[in-house]
Amino acid sequence: MQMFSSISPRLDEEHGRSELILVLIATLFVFCNALALGLVRDGRINGSTLWGPLCWLVAQVTAVWLLRKYAPNHDPFLLPLVGLLTGWGIVLQDRLAPNFLVRQVVWVVLGTAVLVSITLLTRNLRWLRRYRYTLLLLGIGLLVATLLFGINPTGATVAKYWLRLPIPFFRPVYFQPSELLKLLLVIFLASYFDERETMGQLGGNGRLPHISYLAPLLLMWGFCMILLVWQRDLGAATLFFIVFLSLLYLATGDWRVVAGGVGLLLLAGIFAYFAFGLVTLRIDAWWNPWPDADNRAFQIVQSLYAVAAGGIWGQGVGQGFPQYIPVVHSDFAFAAIAEEWGLIGSLGVVGLFALLAHRGMRLALLAERPFRRYLAAGITILLAAQAFLIMAGVTKLLPLTGVTLPFVSYGGSSMLISHMMAGLLLFLSTKTKPIYL
Repeated sequence: MQMFSSISPRLDEEHGRSELILVLIATLFVFCNALALGLVRDGRINGSTLWGPLCWLVAQVTAVWLLRKYAPNHDPFLLPLVGLLTGWGIVLQDRLAPNFLVRQVVWVVLGTAVLVSITLLTRNLRWLRRYRYTLLLLGIGLLVATLLFGINPTGATVAKYWLRLPIPFFRPVYFQPSELLKLLLVIFLASYFDERETMGQLGGNGRLPHISYLAPLLLMWGFCMILLVWQRDLGAATLFFIVFLSLLYLATGDWRVVAGGVGLLLLAGIFAYFAFGLVTLRIDAWWNPWPDADNRAFQIVQSLYAVAAGGIWGQGVGQGFPQYIPVVHSDFAFAAIAEEWGLIGSLGVVGLFALLAHRGMRLALLAERPFRRYLAAGITILLAAQAFLIMAGVTKLLPLTGVTLPFVSYGGSSMLISHMMAGLLLFLSTKTKPIYL
């Protein structure tokens, strides 16, 4: 123990320096692109493209200082990864939708504050396990409220996934309950599997547990899925299914879970194709968008053109035409990156999410308690699956699901909940064994 106590501060200091270097690299990348955008747009350097990155930098420096001071043993890679993605997203919003830039910066700064608060102020996670049913029912209640009172901030009569928060003296603030429900479902699943594993009621070793142990779990998950399908938010429903299936496989180790889940997903996809016009449109546009390229498949076709135009090195920030893609600042942010930063930038985004997934699964492997293991794995799977679904959707590898690219796309609810999940991962990193490999 004496030997370990002398090594640990040294490791904390070394990894603190690594974190600072990574944040510096992210800062150089963000500000170089912001300066380039200003030169392309106005022919000179001015504050219109720099104030957003400056706010982002203040938030990042403050977060690094607080974490190094009060939680020196936290994972040194998570914050720089999240910071680079959010900084890139700010530059991208300034490029694609400047009228949304102020809101995006506010949500990033607020999300960073929430991330640090969760990491430093959380004492333990017992209350998450104790009130898992209450929290999940709260999320479902908000989703039901969306069915009854939901609106679309754009004024459209479809996709009413938002609730308006009654905040006086402020501009209208909209919240998407399905984003919160994703995190609450992960917490519920982690707590449920933790309890069953502690009681020895999970099969393990490739044996599926008795259905009586899974019945409440299946009932609660099925209720969530029914609500989401009823609301036509199929992107969130797909994410729920992936997280549920992945954690069930991690808990039981039975490959039949994956095989059966994939079969159910295919059957549900076939049913949804014939039952829901939105699903029919997205699958037809995925299978062969060209016959309807100037109408219903216009969005995905323009996305493919953008990806092709980017080539290897990209057109350069501010020099492409990603604005031809409808809703490019939200659903198709990855297509804009592919056009203006090219294959190099696209692979960079993929690499960032791959590193984020690696650090998250590492935390799950090092966790000493089942709840923390399932929670870290569930959050990691959720973030990675969401990123994969939207990146595969805009490149026509999979049908488009309409989810956002975490930390990059415009969206206050997604940005805030993604930072909450990153904060939980950082908190878990302070409770794991001091192994830094």
